[in-house]
Amino acid sequence: MSQVNQRLKNSAAEILKGMQIDISDAINSFLAQIVKTKKMPVKQIKLTENGYTEEFEKEMLKEIEWTRKYGKVYDSAEEMHDDILNDKHV
Repeated sequence: MSQVNQRLKNSAAEILKGMQIDISDAINSFLAQIVKTKKMPVKQIKLTENGYTEEFEKEMLKEIEWTRKYGKVYDSAEEMHDDILNDKHV
């Protein structure tokens, strides 16, 4: 059986303390919800190694690829700023 991650437990305890909830009460509430509903009370989300959901990361990478292929390239922030301010399409 797995052990509780102490750093995670301590972080959660601090947050719960701010809500005036004891960690034991929070855990008991969590377990009671599992018994009552016969399922996890929270949706488990798998994150990529970069900390994003797979769907979000795919969309982000797609946008980066598009930008590299079709986006404008500037030599300086000032050039980009001038281009944005002079854009007549807005």
